Amino acid sequence: MKAFVYREYGATDVLKLDNVEKPTPKDGEIVVRVRAVSLNKADLYFLKGEPFMLRLENGLQKPKRTILGADISGVVEAVGKNVNQFKLGDEVFADLSSSGLGGLAEYVCAKESAFAHKPTNLSHEEAAAAPMAAVTALQSLKKGNIKAGQKVLINGASGGVGTFAVQIAKSFGAEVTAVCSSKHIEIARALGADYTIDYNKENFTKNGKRYDLILATNGYHTLADYKRALTTNGVYVCSGGALKQIFESILLGSLATIGTNKKMTNLSAKPNQDDLIFVKQLIESGKVKSFVEKTYPFEQTPEAFRHLAQGHASGKIVIKIS
Repeated sequence: MKAFVYREYGATDVLKLDNVEKPTPKDGEIVVRVRAVSLNKADLYFLKGEPFMLRLENGLQKPKRTILGADISGVVEAVGKNVNQFKLGDEVFADLSSSGLGGLAEYVCAKESAFAHKPTNLSHEEAAAAPMAAVTALQSLKKGNIKAGQKVLINGASGGVGTFAVQIAKSFGAEVTAVCSSKHIEIARALGADYTIDYNKENFTKNGKRYDLILATNGYHTLADYKRALTTNGVYVCSGGALKQIFESILLGSLATIGTNKKMTNLSAKPNQDDLIFVKQLIESGKVKSFVEKTYPFEQTPEAFRHLAQGHASGKIVIKIS
C-alpha cells in the first residue's frame, strides 16, 4: 500500500510517498481503508520532533512511528477475531493518537475500541475533521463543568478545536463568546456564537467582562490575564495555543488561584470511544457540524502540512485518499 513516511525529523520535505506493507488485523483489531485524514498540530510536532520531550516517546534520533495521521474516516476492510462492534463495509471514524497513528496511508489497523461508526450525515472528509478536535472540545468543556446558562468564552474559536467548542458549548445551553480574527468573525457567528470579539481590536482580558468558563484553544495570554476575566467561581481550561501558554497552565495553574474560588487547569485530551460516540450523536442531531477549510489530494500531503504550519487555518485541513 502507499503511505507518506518520514524516517527523520524535519520540515515537510522529509515526508516521502512510499510503498509499505498492508496491515493484517490481530485479535480485536480492524483494518480500515482510509478515505480521508485530517491534520492536527500534533502531526507537526511529531514531524519536527519538537518540543524535544516528544522524542522520549517517539525516538531520540529518528521516529519510531513513521506514518503520521491520527484523525481518519474510512471503510472497514478486514476484521480480526473477537471483533464485535464492526463488520466488513461499515463506515467508521477514529482518533488514532493512542493507537500508533498511521492515518496517512491507504490502510490502517487498530483496536476496534478506537473507532465509532461514522456520522451518517457527513462525508468522509467532514468526518475525518471531527474526532480529535471535537473530543478535545468536549472533554475541555466537561472539565470546566459547563452548565446551561453559563457565560463561556472560547479563545481561538475559528480553529479546529475552537469551531467544535463553540457548537458543543451551545448544545449545552451556554452563552458563548467567540474570540478570533476579523476575517473569521462571520464563521464564528455561523457556528452559533452569541457574541464575537476580534482580538486585533479588543483584548477580552481587559474589557471588564467576566466569564464562568474560559477555554483557551489557541493564542497566548498570561495566567493573570485569564484569571482577571473569570467570575468569582470561574474556571479556565487550556487545551492548546502557544507552547508557553500550555506549559504555564500545567506548571502554574493551580498556584495562580490560591486563596480564590477560581480554577485554572490544563487538559491533555485522550481518545475515548464513548466521547466519540457522543460527538457522533451531536452531529447526527444537527447540533454540531464539521468545518473544513481546505481539502488536499493525497499526493499533495506535504503541501497540506505547509498550510498547517502557517498557523492561520480556520477549521480543519483534510487530505482525501482516493
